Amino acid sequence: MFGILKPYPSPLISGRGIDLDFPLLAGCLALLGLGLVMITSASSEVAAVQSGNPLYHMFRHLVYVFLGLVACGATMMVPIATWQRMGFTMLLGAFGLLVLVLVPGIGREVNGSMRWIGFSFFNVQPSEIAKVFVVIYLAGYLVRRQTEVRETWMGFFKPFIVLLPMAALLLMEPDFGATVVMMGAAAAMLFLGGVGLFRFSLMVVLAVLAVFVLVQAQPYRMARLITFTDPWSDQFGSGYQLTQALIAFGRGEWLGVGLGNSVQKQFYLPEAHTDFVFSVLAEELGVVGSLVTIALFVFVTVRALYIGLWAEKAKQFFAAYMAFGLAFLWIGQFLINIGVNVGLLPTKGLTLPFLSYGGSSLVICCACVGLLLRIEWESRTHLGSEEHEFKESDFAEETSHGR
Repeated sequence: MFGILKPYPSPLISGRGIDLDFPLLAGCLALLGLGLVMITSASSEVAAVQSGNPLYHMFRHLVYVFLGLVACGATMMVPIATWQRMGFTMLLGAFGLLVLVLVPGIGREVNGSMRWIGFSFFNVQPSEIAKVFVVIYLAGYLVRRQTEVRETWMGFFKPFIVLLPMAALLLMEPDFGATVVMMGAAAAMLFLGGVGLFRFSLMVVLAVLAVFVLVQAQPYRMARLITFTDPWSDQFGSGYQLTQALIAFGRGEWLGVGLGNSVQKQFYLPEAHTDFVFSVLAEELGVVGSLVTIALFVFVTVRALYIGLWAEKAKQFFAAYMAFGLAFLWIGQFLINIGVNVGLLPTKGLTLPFLSYGGSSLVICCACVGLLLRIEWESRTHLGSEEHEFKESDFAEETSHGR
């Protein structure tokens, strides 16, 4: 197989052998390993009751980790120019998936939301795929219409002809959290693409107004907004999940109660191994473990932003915008999930990248790592740069990273 791929060098197959950005890879692998440990701990009680095997979710998560690593390797093999050419096709695919999930009999309803397309042994969450496809399409748009985006109102508004219908489809599921993350990443990409401060400020004001209207439009959203400010006022009702999460943080103190010794995971805290895995982590590993985890997230997201900066300096603007967009997807999900766990934001069904249990989220996160590793490698080797023409002989000798 590797003989077939040899004419197409990649970070995995080149004249220098495996040529990866090891700091980013090490940070992501550390998060994957931590996630596996915490899911094993947080899900053991639930798995024992539901399936009779306390390690049921751990084994499933191992399968997702394997699929994620395969996805990471596969995306590293594909040139960034190929993703750029496929941008519009991927956008259509994202719309198709978001429409399919709303079709009765195809979409699967869980906890009142139609967010998954069910198969025999696993579920696919189209919103996770759609967010990445939107980033890829928007990166291509910013390259094609760079001058128009920076200088005209029309160039600024055109992306919203695509983004608003997609946001509407997400809200129909409903998936308010994914909508906020997608629109936030798109806004950040537009700003980094050169949109003027006045137009960007106007977009922020309109976004805040839109969020206000959306919250007012659905009673359950308003109830969540009111509850999270004082969850103890309805401790055993709408504020139950948040109060149990806060109890987990309180029990953890500085060093935690010890790995596997969480009390809150024993049917007190709902979704302990998915949306609220960070609360169990805080209970078992304490403030110190929580801060180390946050530091890992900060490291990988900042590294992703630097990869975008290096690509921009190499004049690989599509790759740069894509790296920025992927980084902001991670940042958005991280901030919202942690904010929900500590009670700073209303409860949202968003996973914590790399840590939460969930196949779609984990596989897509790993695929994003592969894209970032490919971007870093191409910018460092000048493959695809406007000022360099790639030849196989360029990769024949060993050179240092220089970063």
